[in-house]
Amino acid sequence: MLKIKDSVDLKELEKFGFVEDDDWYCFKSTGYGEITIHISSRTINFEDEWYGSDFDKPMETFFDIIQAGLVEKVEEKNK
Repeated sequence: MLKIKDSVDLKELEKFGFVEDDDWYCFKSTGYGEITIHISSRTINFEDEWYGSDFDKPMETFFDIIQAGLVEKVEEKNK
């Protein structure tokens, strides 16, 4: 599973266009494209259905936060 590193201040996400909304940081493009990050778990979630150009901006933003060193891959815990 992918998550934002524990050492990262989540306010850093605002530099990439994310907006805090209750328990989430959200990046929404026009239409269906969306990335959400749950604040307490820091897990990264993607909207199920992206269409056409709506796919480009969220994916570019996701690549940017990876390049900035904010994302890590962790083993998913058994539920």
